[in-house]
Amino acid sequence: MAHAYTPGLRVTPWTTILKERRLPLAGEVLVAQGDQVSADQIVARTDLPGNVQPIKAASILGQHQQDLLDYMLKKEGEAVSKGEAIATAKSFFGLFKSHCLSPCDGTIESISTVTGQVIIREPPIPVQIDAYISGEVVEVIPRQGVVVRTEGAFIQGIFGIGGETHGDVHMAVSSPDEELAEKHFAGDVAGKVVVGGSLVTERVLRVAVQRGARAVVVGGFDAADLQRFLGYDLGVAITGSEQLGTTLVVTEGFGRMAMAERTFTLLGQHDGRYCSVNGATQIRAGVMRPELVISMTAQEQGTRQQKAFDMAEGLRVGSPVRVIRSPYFGRLGTVTELPPALIEVESGAKVRILKVRLEAGEEAVVPRANVEMIES
Repeated sequence: MAHAYTPGLRVTPWTTILKERRLPLAGEVLVAQGDQVSADQIVARTDLPGNVQPIKAASILGQHQQDLLDYMLKKEGEAVSKGEAIATAKSFFGLFKSHCLSPCDGTIESISTVTGQVIIREPPIPVQIDAYISGEVVEVIPRQGVVVRTEGAFIQGIFGIGGETHGDVHMAVSSPDEELAEKHFAGDVAGKVVVGGSLVTERVLRVAVQRGARAVVVGGFDAADLQRFLGYDLGVAITGSEQLGTTLVVTEGFGRMAMAERTFTLLGQHDGRYCSVNGATQIRAGVMRPELVISMTAQEQGTRQQKAFDMAEGLRVGSPVRVIRSPYFGRLGTVTELPPALIEVESGAKVRILKVRLEAGEEAVVPRANVEMIES
């Protein structure tokens, strides 16, 4: 039986998207404010401290912990290699030697004559973060990361697994109620974001992994198949950290569910376009939904802005309009004033605005590009 949810997911052909890209620890930011970045471009990097390996050196050598320093071949701060002797002790009139070997590559972090332990710190773990979306760096967070802004299509799903990835949109089916089958992966799908219809099974999803698909986007997925694919019961967890080879985004719910016509049509319009995908989902407090972002080129953004300007030029006081962006999304009203001056908005851009009296009598100020005229 299929179970549908109606959380008010966003599916829009055009919106402004901001993404904060932050390192887990302070590090180095590689780009500057105003730079144009691609989705897979590294924007910041750092090194995480390596794991520590404690060694009971005194016990291995058969010596008292207070005498450990006398037998050490390495000092604190010195580098060691896996299998290298870090301490040696002689016994039975020097006829026998006991060796304490390093279990890993790393650095001697501490030598304790209290516990008799030697602590080795493994090499640091390099961490890099990419821009995730193609766009402009609008803010640099010193030593932490950046905020990237783009304009384009934005699609949220109901549930997903797997982390961030990128690839070209590949429409594998011809209708939103068609089930994604093994035959749809017969061609070259490596590195693609494969879009299906009403369902993908666990068996077919494994085929997607084998064929190198970056992501699968589909209307429905069976809960039992999810457990078999993961190998465990997901429960009420935050997804996105799974290392599965392919990210899955479910747009409608669990069971066989045709993808919403609007979502399917929008993806079809961008067939072959480069897409950013994130399957991370959190349903509890701090809701996080899986998403697809299709960034527009500068030329497309210019065309869109020109169309919005052309439309706005037809506005006049008394024109009926509908607001198409938050926080007044979907509200109807009447234009009451059209100030000619450019006004700086929250994003930092300078735009022409208008004043509108909404149906409930509330006055609102919105950018002219954020409304559409209603034909009378």
